[in-house]
Amino acid sequence: MKLGFITAICDGMNFEEVVDFAAENGLECLEVACWPQGGAQRRYAGVSHIDAANLTEEKAEEIKSYCREKGVEISSLAYYPNTLDPDLEKRQSYIAHIYKLIDASVLLDVNMITTFVGRDPKKTVEENLELVKEVWPPIVKYAEEKKVRIGIENCPMLFTDDEWPGGQNLMTTPAIWRKVFEILDSPNFGINYDPSHFIWQQIDYIKPLYEFKDKIFHVHYKDIKVYQDKLKDVGIMATPLTYMSPKLPGLGDVDWGRYVSALTDIGYQGYTCIEVEDKAFEGSLEDAKKAVILSARYLRNFVI
Repeated sequence: MKLGFITAICDGMNFEEVVDFAAENGLECLEVACWPQGGAQRRYAGVSHIDAANLTEEKAEEIKSYCREKGVEISSLAYYPNTLDPDLEKRQSYIAHIYKLIDASVLLDVNMITTFVGRDPKKTVEENLELVKEVWPPIVKYAEEKKVRIGIENCPMLFTDDEWPGGQNLMTTPAIWRKVFEILDSPNFGINYDPSHFIWQQIDYIKPLYEFKDKIFHVHYKDIKVYQDKLKDVGIMATPLTYMSPKLPGLGDVDWGRYVSALTDIGYQGYTCIEVEDKAFEGSLEDAKKAVILSARYLRNFVI
């Protein structure tokens, strides 16, 4: 397994600076944030370290050469919008950029993108599965033709009032994964596995690794701390951020020894990336960089 981080927290740094930072701290890969140019729409979104929409062969060669020189690989091109947004204009703009990411990943010899499958928050799971049948088969077919894999993160995107009640990402539980994989039965469509989202959903975050081992394309390292006193006060029907917080690996409730042990059990040899969303490290860019260094130092107990 190769250890790196998702670059979304490095807003204010250019691509070369991020690669230099990774290399200087012994990190081997980067999940590169590739939002469209134009700024953030929410926390940890809007950052663009590679302009996928305007990537040329010449620029791609420069990027690949710089990564080779520094010994840092690109694990994936990352973009996490709601591709099932009920606003059709927004939906089409998100999907259009997904296609651009697929093309860019080919130019960069990365051949992987990481994203969400999306969800209409006000529709049921079954209604959203019908939307998946409508929206996603052409995207997956295009990815197959380009030999690009799509890793869907299991984040519910259910944190703020505008995402209530269903969240903005359908692929949140093993039960739903099975249904989506029946619809999108492709070797190019799989999972970007983040154990932290299962913690607050009270889902076993170890067992699915074994069942879905052939579908795990990419892995996130992010922790979650559930505040039991707050949970007892507001209950599970409250917006999750009222009773839990994302934390750096080792500072929350994930048992990282068990988690990495399970990854070794299934023979996972892919990319594993730290994702920083810990509010205690949001004060400055230096705080964000410190968060990556601390996380990597801890995870090196398990990933060498």
